[in-house]
Amino acid sequence: MKITDHIQQATDTLISFEVLPPLKGRSITSIYDHLDPLMEFKPSWINVTYHRAESMFKKKKDGSFEKVEVRKRPGTVGICAAIMNYYHIDAVPHIICGGFTRRETEDALIDLNFLGIDNVLVLRGDAPKNEAFFEPEPDGHRYGLDLLKQVVNLNNGIYIDEDIRDGGKTDFCIGVAGYPEKHFEAPNLEVDMKRLKEKIDTGANYIMTQMFFDNKKFYDFVKACRAMGINVPIIPGLKPITTRKQLSVLPRIFHVDIPNELSEEILRCKNDEDCEKVGVEWLIQQCKELKEFGVPVLHYYTLGKAKTIFNVVKELA
Repeated sequence: MKITDHIQQATDTLISFEVLPPLKGRSITSIYDHLDPLMEFKPSWINVTYHRAESMFKKKKDGSFEKVEVRKRPGTVGICAAIMNYYHIDAVPHIICGGFTRRETEDALIDLNFLGIDNVLVLRGDAPKNEAFFEPEPDGHRYGLDLLKQVVNLNNGIYIDEDIRDGGKTDFCIGVAGYPEKHFEAPNLEVDMKRLKEKIDTGANYIMTQMFFDNKKFYDFVKACRAMGINVPIIPGLKPITTRKQLSVLPRIFHVDIPNELSEEILRCKNDEDCEKVGVEWLIQQCKELKEFGVPVLHYYTLGKAKTIFNVVKELA
């Protein structure tokens, strides 16, 4: 079922989760062990992230080094299929620009369509860890908007090879990312909002936001979207702070602000266990306020913290 159909048919605020593929060498059981406790809350769907390959140098027997491309977390498409088969709920794969050519993207979308996957979340993706700036693959997409256009084209039966006429049409419900505190590469929030509006006008069906810790920023973001004529569902992405270290890590990696009240409470904690309690209580209050605001879905970034997310959602049940 499409995300938009889930939302239209809902009588209350929905729940969804996001998971990371396991590190290479670990089995699908690690995903099931992670998700099993969360199934108590009957999530409407599960997002599965995609991680591009990274360049590494491996030492050879002769002492020289060889540059190799290593994908540490493969298996997004297979995990989606496994989740759908095992839990009988929808799975939403992330589709990214980085690491894909246009033809590889087309083939991946065809595979997803064959598997009966109805939804994709279209993202540009990050630059590799050892590179400062994002660079596309040769014949790949530089911008998320271009990747979105390819998915929309395939929904209309338009393939890369022009000699494919009357090709089968996919029917993906397409999500895109939204940034209540703006994308870190955008010069300002106004420009970022215009880019988002262009994605909606191109054919995106819903927005999934970056995590945030100040609900007012989300409310302002929704208000700005509506004022621009963006009327698709806007789903808040949520995550608890669980360690003191995250006070510096999250702003650096995800480019989000942490409210002073929250940071002060975390800094007063004596250990990470206390930090997690503060983070859970903060997120519970966030979720209560967001439900009252009328969000269609509460989407949780589990990021290996299934037990913590369980404790949050249980308080809201």
